[in-house]
Amino acid sequence: MTTLPVLTLFDTLRRSKTPLEVLRPNHVGLYVCGMTVYDFCHLGHARVMVTFDTVVRYLRERDYEVTYVRNITDIDDKIIRRALECGESIQSLTARFIDAMHEDEAALLCQRPDLEPRATEHVGAMQTLIGELINRGHAYAAANGDVYYAVRSFPEYGRLSGKSIDELTSGARVDIGEDKRDPLDFALWKAVKPGEPSWASPWGEGRPGWHIECSAMSADALGCAFDIHGGGADLQFPHHENEIAQSQGAGCAFAHYWMHNGFVRINDEKMSKSLNNFFTVRELLPRYSGEVLRFFILSSHYRSPLNYAEEALEQAKAGLTRLYTTLRGMPRRKIVAELGSEWRERFHAAMSDDFHTPAALAVLFDLAREINRLRDEGSEVAAPLATLLRELAGVLGLLGQDAEDFLRGKETDASWIEERIAARAAARQTRDFVGADGIRQELTAVGVILEDGPGGTTWRRE
Repeated sequence: MTTLPVLTLFDTLRRSKTPLEVLRPNHVGLYVCGMTVYDFCHLGHARVMVTFDTVVRYLRERDYEVTYVRNITDIDDKIIRRALECGESIQSLTARFIDAMHEDEAALLCQRPDLEPRATEHVGAMQTLIGELINRGHAYAAANGDVYYAVRSFPEYGRLSGKSIDELTSGARVDIGEDKRDPLDFALWKAVKPGEPSWASPWGEGRPGWHIECSAMSADALGCAFDIHGGGADLQFPHHENEIAQSQGAGCAFAHYWMHNGFVRINDEKMSKSLNNFFTVRELLPRYSGEVLRFFILSSHYRSPLNYAEEALEQAKAGLTRLYTTLRGMPRRKIVAELGSEWRERFHAAMSDDFHTPAALAVLFDLAREINRLRDEGSEVAAPLATLLRELAGVLGLLGQDAEDFLRGKETDASWIEERIAARAAARQTRDFVGADGIRQELTAVGVILEDGPGGTTWRRE
């Protein structure tokens, strides 16, 4: 039996790799900041989905019981503005984009989180937390009905992001309509404005600020202390910094580790809706399958920038095609443990090193080359190793399709293609090479690639 190496992860707070030490035996509580549902998910959101889905898959592969929580922000300034622009209710808008998010998630082969708390369902918990912060001297109610967190009351503010109070003060300002004591303070509760949704509170009608929701929902779902808090690097400051100040200010230990995935970049700029330089998942799906997009995301380490380019997506498609081609025609055979021990050890060494998916993918390609070599030699060992390839790739959420379905596509006129291949074979037998080449070109024009081998001609989609 393979002895698993120590699992380490890079903790943003400690700024180093550290062994995972869980708070409860064999259990991991993971909270990830999810989407603000006012538009379709872009590739940056896809990276968050795929990254933490893969983290959960690997933790479960190592027999951890995982409680995976990813919140939904369904009340926010952007949501309110978009609902007004679209002429629909906030409930209708958010329901529509939550459904779209789940469709994109499924296309990317991500498993649904165990819990998906929505901000509007936890306003009471947020109010309780705000009250506790006021009682402890970390927050104050302003005369205009807003409630603010007093940043200078929390001495460790800035530790996660590495920002100092002096550095933050130099760029801070008070916007029109705000009633802060200090420009650094941030809103926990916002007084109601005309046309906005609101809830009754001890401080008057209003709605919660953005940062308070995750402190309240993570505590509701996982308790006052949990193992890992995750999200995109763009949330490190101010969102996650503010979460720490809120939760620890209220007496909660909060997250033991912090994981942040890197940016998706286009032309050396961060992909984001605010810069209007983003691609939505559903814009890409007609050209690339969700599995290709997942492979593309996993081909970079989760903490590194992910550079978007058509060439990179084509390389991902070609790489995934190579792996599926290795599985083509391979029967499923029982794996002898000793036979696969080397590959398992290498795969687990990669994934145990801060979820290093590029190194894990390299193991899969090395294994595929070995399978192809053994198959060419007629070895019976090739089939069980192909089963191992499926198993290890499955930990990454890959190679779950039938190889023929992936290579040929499920919506193709297979009978017509087979007829043209038979016609080409007949032409070649009569030495009508011009006619045979014409059939190959005809098939190439509709995206069908022919591959001639000792066993005959096979085909796949581009």
